[in-house]
Amino acid sequence: MSREKKEKDELAQVVKAAKRRRFKKKFMLGLATLAALFFAVLFLLPIVLTITNSFMTASEISANYGAVFATTDSGGKVFISNKVNLKFIPDMVSFNQYITVLLKSPEYLLKFWNSVILVVPILVFQLAVACLAAYGFTRFRGRIKEIIFFLYIILMLMPYQVTLVPNYLVSEWLHILDTRWAIWLPGIFSPFAVFLLTKFMRRIPTSLIEAAKIDGAGEWQIFRRVCMPLCKGALASVAILVFIDYWNMVEQPLILLSNADMHPLSIFLSKINSGEIGLAFAVATIYMIPCLLIFLYGEDYLVEGITYQGGIKG
Repeated sequence: MSREKKEKDELAQVVKAAKRRRFKKKFMLGLATLAALFFAVLFLLPIVLTITNSFMTASEISANYGAVFATTDSGGKVFISNKVNLKFIPDMVSFNQYITVLLKSPEYLLKFWNSVILVVPILVFQLAVACLAAYGFTRFRGRIKEIIFFLYIILMLMPYQVTLVPNYLVSEWLHILDTRWAIWLPGIFSPFAVFLLTKFMRRIPTSLIEAAKIDGAGEWQIFRRVCMPLCKGALASVAILVFIDYWNMVEQPLILLSNADMHPLSIFLSKINSGEIGLAFAVATIYMIPCLLIFLYGEDYLVEGITYQGGIKG
């Protein structure tokens, strides 16, 4: 009897230990979920605040944030002595800001289309150049190519401010300064997409490429029918990151484009913020829409591009 009782006690202890481990695991998972939820809400608050405030009336915005943007008659800043009232729900919904931006002030839409004209060619041609360059770095190895790829990494690690002066001098030498080509050319040949796609293509199993070669496929067919279909997730990931990066660019057009009529909306937003804060909320909301839509549409591709491991999804 004592032996059976001892076995029962040991079994009960094992069960209790398993329950404690499950409880601890659930507790830690709950804490992690709460922490993730807290930071998600914290990061989303500025976006929600911008969108909801874009529907406020001008008088309500002035009453809530007038102290922040107050200036003296000479244009100087005023010390903020009043408490700022952050409101997420407007007292009365108004579309006046959007009517002004979309219908009464074509200047805002002109800046928006300037952003599109600058970013879309960079996105399309950078992906085209990156695909060909990454395939070359993947399929044809050699000391010279490894050195070139290492230089790509060095250029990618450098902040844009470091290469801004050389870009300015080269643009002036090519007589493309103050033209969109001064923005397009450095963006098209940026090393960022080449580096990511090269690392991704090198994960593709060589057995797939060898099988294609046995079937009689040439390099172009291997590139088009083997590598490109496997790189759809990576291409979508790179496209999202490149679009967001150049959609928010400020230094490049500010230095390389002296003509304000060609400036994108990212530069024009700072000028709006200095005066018409009500319009700034509406323009900022319109400015965020392309990034949000692209991210929501390509979220699955972005995750797939990150988790893909050489032909096998992780």
